[in-house]
Amino acid sequence: MTLPSSSAQSAREVVARRLRDLRKRAGFTVVELASGCGWHHAKTSRIENARTAPTATDIRLWCRTLGVEDEAEDLVAQSLNAESMYSEWRHRTRSGLKQLQDSAVSFFRQTELLRVYSSSLVPGLLQTEGYAAAVLGMSARFRDLPVDDSAAAARARVERSQIIHERGHRFVLLIEEAVLHYRIGDADAMAGQLGHLLTAGALPAVSLGIIPTGAERGQWPRETFHMYDDSLVSVELVPAQVRITQPSEIGLYLRAFEQMRQTAVYGADARALIVKAIEALS
Repeated sequence: MTLPSSSAQSAREVVARRLRDLRKRAGFTVVELASGCGWHHAKTSRIENARTAPTATDIRLWCRTLGVEDEAEDLVAQSLNAESMYSEWRHRTRSGLKQLQDSAVSFFRQTELLRVYSSSLVPGLLQTEGYAAAVLGMSARFRDLPVDDSAAAARARVERSQIIHERGHRFVLLIEEAVLHYRIGDADAMAGQLGHLLTAGALPAVSLGIIPTGAERGQWPRETFHMYDDSLVSVELVPAQVRITQPSEIGLYLRAFEQMRQTAVYGADARALIVKAIEALS
């Protein structure tokens, strides 16, 4: 599978190629275009080689100089989409972790089928407040946030999770068995979280699959990702969250998800793994 960060870069490169092709088709050299736009020719080269992302103003000026203003708005939209694919966590957490939780509520409500694969954590929609506070506290410390609002963010995450009780949504969640044994927070927080999985996994709208450690696999453990219907994949990396909208790449994630789903166990077998993890706590 293509690395998700390369998907964002590929999207930038598509915009860069379109701008370069417009220049060549109009018969302008790099220097002539730069002169018409009123900037140094090095900037034109950086844009055409996808080393610098053009602003909306840059694109409109580029197209006006070449006499192809009708191309500008489509290119602006394509460029903005490319830049939104790679959303750095330091920008997304600028207003605090609670605001980040609140901002996702409407997006979840617009989604009919949410698929989640996680190799490291219990998915956010199934997290208890104690477990969520431990996860978000780690994140706040790691990112050196000026204000640690992880406790409030944990409450907001639990409130957001009420969507699993609302009609019109389905949730297919896959986790690795190891997730049940990773100690997040203290023993009480873990016990509460594992106990919650026993009940949440039985909800009518929720399909919870657990991939046993000893299962014969068709896919090795992947990076955590969320699939919103068939239109968007969100991938969580250490420095950023990557949003993938290209149909061919969404298809790859769907294929990987389905292969891993076939390896997972459900129902009584899944509950047995959870109970085993609870017993291991003591």
